[in-house]
Amino acid sequence: MSISLDRKRRSALVNFFIDKEYYRRLFKIAFPIALQQFIMSSLNMVGVVMIGQLGAVPVAAVGLANQVFFLLNLVLFGITSGFAMFTAQLWGKRDIPNIRKVLGLALTLGLSAGTIFLIIAEFLPAGALSIYSTDPSVISLGSDYLRIIGFSFLLYAISFCYSAVLRSTGDVQTPLFVTFTALSINTLLSYVLIFGKLGLPSLGVQGAAIAVLASRIIECSALLWLTYRKDSPAAGKLRELFSYNLTFAGNVLKPVLPVVLNEMMWSTGTTAYSVVYARISTDSIAAMNIVASIDQMALVLFNAIGHACAVLVGNRIGAGEEDQAYRYAARSEALGIIGAVGIGSLVLVSSNSILSLYNVSPTVIDYAHRVLTILGLLLWLRASNMILFIGIFRSGGDTRFALILDGVIIWVVGVPLAFAGAFLFHLPVYWVYLLVMSEEITKWLLGVYRFFSRKWIHNLAKIVGS
Repeated sequence: MSISLDRKRRSALVNFFIDKEYYRRLFKIAFPIALQQFIMSSLNMVGVVMIGQLGAVPVAAVGLANQVFFLLNLVLFGITSGFAMFTAQLWGKRDIPNIRKVLGLALTLGLSAGTIFLIIAEFLPAGALSIYSTDPSVISLGSDYLRIIGFSFLLYAISFCYSAVLRSTGDVQTPLFVTFTALSINTLLSYVLIFGKLGLPSLGVQGAAIAVLASRIIECSALLWLTYRKDSPAAGKLRELFSYNLTFAGNVLKPVLPVVLNEMMWSTGTTAYSVVYARISTDSIAAMNIVASIDQMALVLFNAIGHACAVLVGNRIGAGEEDQAYRYAARSEALGIIGAVGIGSLVLVSSNSILSLYNVSPTVIDYAHRVLTILGLLLWLRASNMILFIGIFRSGGDTRFALILDGVIIWVVGVPLAFAGAFLFHLPVYWVYLLVMSEEITKWLLGVYRFFSRKWIHNLAKIVGS
């Protein structure tokens, strides 16, 4: 009897992972997204390495200035991922008119957020950066960088909204091509302008900022041109994009606003972490900025699985196939954990080689190495949470629960422990980072319970009609 039961369990496990249609769809969506994220993370790390040749202060200055951009990025991510759960489900029933209305609403909120951050970057850069650091040289250098890249914020908001809708309707190639082109130009210009090549003056940090601005202009222009040239589902005329009424906006915003609030609470929480790291010492924030670029690389695959899962699960829910949506979600979560164990191990064995690329003090290298050890050991936890929140709960419209779990837990668990570790117990930055990871453990335990309950599945396509 036990042998027969074991065989049934093995057969069920094999059947769980064998689904050619799932893998075909996952690969079609996830591979271009992973490639796009890999290119972005790789070139970002190259940029950090180039800035790293200038010393710890420039690394800290650019890293803290990019925290302001990071906040904008997360607000835009909250807006677009919230709206993407609608567009993915609407695409499941091929409702293009409402897809374009949702895009128009996303652009309205995205451009509003971009305008606020533009004002901060141009008129209040020193005040914003003084939240993170008390080092005058870091604040001054970071302010110069922020004033230049601030002009790109509106362009970035437009690109972000269109890219999200393109991906949720199955077009992942266009954002990939545009991102690769823009970031390649950014990297080339950064090298030329930072170090003064091709007869140009050496501009250092300001050169890096000019390169970012130029690449954003190219990215937005190319993305819009290709979207409308291909007559994509996102290629709406102005009257189509902004034809939504208050009733439509209210129906859409009701589940979307918790996502935006979630990202705002989470982003301010991560900002609090950066404040803690920077207040410990300039060496600490320099180390964490180096780790952040490696962290982005390590999470590329799982970010792609999460976004692909959101599209696949959202499409199935919109088509009324809830059992299939649940199976797709479970399979994506399992693959993420297995893959993260492997990549986490790779981080552990390669950390010394990676850190040898940076021209910073031994103290910074030591701090970064210890944080990378923790990162490698707990990468599976972060990957699992990423797929749960980005790929599963949001695609199922379970935004209120996600707000409580992701937006509130960081302030109830992670931030208090980080402040206590740094300022009450005076722990070094790597132990503070380990305390921060307690937030991920709490979210994972509650998130897995919610997943198995199936209460996260909601058909949002029925809300806006056809």
